[in-house]
Amino acid sequence: MAEKNTTIFSCTNCDAQFTKWNGRCLECGKWGTLEKAITQENNKSKNLQDLPVAKTTSLKDIAGKNIVRAQTHISELDRVLGGGIVPGSLTLLGGEPGIGKSTLSLQLAASIPNTLYFSGEESVEQIKLRADRLNMNDVKTHSHASLSLSNETNIDVISSTIKKLKPQLVIVDSMQTMWNADATGESGSVSQIRACTVTLLDAAKSSGVPVVLIGHVTKDGTVAGPKTLEHLVDTVLYLEGDRYHVYRILRAVKNRFGSTDEVGIFEMKSDGLFGVANPSAAFLAERGDDMPGSIITCLMEGTRPLLVEIQALVNKTSFGYPVRKASGFDINRLHVLVAVLQKRAGLDLGQYDIHLNVVGGVKATEPSVDLAVCLAIASSFKEKSGGKDLVVFGEVGLGGEVRSVRFLEKRIKEAAQLGMTRVITAASKAVPIIDGVKTVQVKNIEELIAKT
Repeated sequence: MAEKNTTIFSCTNCDAQFTKWNGRCLECGKWGTLEKAITQENNKSKNLQDLPVAKTTSLKDIAGKNIVRAQTHISELDRVLGGGIVPGSLTLLGGEPGIGKSTLSLQLAASIPNTLYFSGEESVEQIKLRADRLNMNDVKTHSHASLSLSNETNIDVISSTIKKLKPQLVIVDSMQTMWNADATGESGSVSQIRACTVTLLDAAKSSGVPVVLIGHVTKDGTVAGPKTLEHLVDTVLYLEGDRYHVYRILRAVKNRFGSTDEVGIFEMKSDGLFGVANPSAAFLAERGDDMPGSIITCLMEGTRPLLVEIQALVNKTSFGYPVRKASGFDINRLHVLVAVLQKRAGLDLGQYDIHLNVVGGVKATEPSVDLAVCLAIASSFKEKSGGKDLVVFGEVGLGGEVRSVRFLEKRIKEAAQLGMTRVITAASKAVPIIDGVKTVQVKNIEELIAKT
C-alpha cells in the first residue's frame, strides 16, 4: 500500500517533463515555463486474480445504426467526408495561414441551418464583411439567416452553449485562441489545446452536435501546435495548395466514418472556394505551345485521376556546381532521378542546371511521376519536344528500370477524355487497350529516350 511521491517539473508550453528545474525548457526553448508537479507511484503489485472480468458483447448481437449524414451542399467537401457530416463527430480542418480555411468554414456554416460560429481570431463585424464578400445573400438554401456568431473563447462556456442550444453544427475558429480555466499554460500551448479538444469532444458526443475545429499548420508542419490533436478527433482534413495559385486540394488523412482515398479540388475566387468539376481540363487549360521540357503526367489524388504538366529547364551552369531546383516535387527525389539519367541513360548532366516545376501549384509526391520527370529533363536537354498528345507515367528504379503503377485503366481513360492519343508507361501484361489511345510500353530509361 506504500505510495511514493515523485517531484517532476512540467513545461506549460510543450508539456515536456523533467526531473529537475531549469530556467529554460530543453524541448521547446521557452524560458520560465517549468512548473513543479507531484506524482504518486503505487509500489504495491496488484493481484490480477482480484480484478473483475471486462464485459464483452458478441459482434453478431450488436445492432447496426443507420447514420443520417448532414449534407453540406458543397460537393467536393461531401466527397471527402464520405457523404456528409456525421452527427456528434469532431472534425479538424487544418492548413497554412491564408490558404482558405476560414473561407471554407464560413461557406460550410452558411450551407447548414442553425449553425453556431465561435471565432477567437476575428470579430463578428469582420466575419460579416467576409460574408458580404462571399455573397451569402445569394445562397439558395438561405441557411445564412440562421447563422449565429460569437467571439467567446472560454471552452467551458462554449461547451455549455452546445449542450443547451444543440445547434445543427458548431464551428470553432481557431483552436489556438481557445482556453480552459483548469489547464495550465497560455492559449495555444499543448496543455491548453489538449484540454480544450477533450472538452469539445465530450460536448459533441453527449449532445450529438457535430463540431468542426480550425487549426493552423505551424512552421514545423504540426497542426495547432501539438500533433496529438489529430488523435483526439474523428476526422482530420488538410487544405493544401499554394496561396499564390487559385487551386486548393482538400485531403482527408483520417476519417473514422469514411475513406481517406478521396480528395476535393477547389478553385479560389473572389467570392469563395468552388469545386472544380473537371480538374484535369482546368490544369491544362493554359498550356502553351509544344516545347522541349514539357510533359503531361497523370496523378492519382485518392481515386481521382488528375492530368498535370511537368516542366523542366536544363541549361549550362554558370558556376562551379550545378543547381538543382524543384517546385511541387521532392528535391531529393530529383537528385536521384538525375543520377539515374546520368548512369543508366548516358546523359551528361553534370555541368547543367536543372529546374523542375509542377504547373498549377500541385504537389506531385506519387512515384508514378518519376517517368515524366525523367522524360521532361531529357526533352529539355536534347531540345526535343514530346508532343501535346503524350501522357507519361511510371516509377523509375535505381537500375533505370521502369515499374508499373496502380489504376492503369483509370489513368489511360482520363488521358483519352482529354484528347491524348499516346501513353508511355511500364511494360506489363495488364495494360488495358483503350480506343483512340496508343500505349507504348518501355522497360527502362534508355528505351524510353530511344522511343521518344
